[in-house]
Amino acid sequence: MMVPAEKELRTVLAQFAEVRIEHDVRPTGRTSRALEDVTYTLCVMTASRTAEEALRTADLLIEKYRTTREGAAQEDETLAA
Repeated sequence: MMVPAEKELRTVLAQFAEVRIEHDVRPTGRTSRALEDVTYTLCVMTASRTAEEALRTADLLIEKYRTTREGAAQEDETLAA
């Protein structure tokens, strides 16, 4: 799987949350299509088959990005010392 850039993944996750809430509050044909579209995008980005699987994978990727950043920050501190 190609790993999506953190910024793009976070953007699609935010879009998913926004559309999901809108669809849950006021479901229409437009919100249904928007939810299908953003779910498809999230699934493709995470190489997943379902929204639930895509969200779990996205959580793991976000955690990986965080630990990578922390490791780089520690490395920078060591080099600066």
